[in-house]
Amino acid sequence: MTALAYAGAALAEIAGCFAFWSWLRLGHSVWWVLPGLVSLAVFAALLTLVDTPAAGRAFAAYGGVYVAASVLWLWLAEGHRPDRWDLAGSVVCLAGTALILLGRRG
Repeated sequence: MTALAYAGAALAEIAGCFAFWSWLRLGHSVWWVLPGLVSLAVFAALLTLVDTPAAGRAFAAYGGVYVAASVLWLWLAEGHRPDRWDLAGSVVCLAGTALILLGRRG
């Protein structure tokens, strides 16, 4: 369930942020903001589904998923192929996510 919540949250957050990017940087209509706001609300709601007693831990672990998903967005949605540094950075971030989620707690 955590993996699905994180994947959905990443898609929703990136899509929501991209809506604002499209309006402010690409010159699209201000109407792009409305679905962007909905998408960002979905993102926030999905993070609440992560089974952890601490919101900060859920958010911190999500950060690595966000980085990797953003690199995937770069490639699939924007047509820019990730380079080795993008991929290496994504792997490092996902390793951090795994440490946070799977680390032994005392």
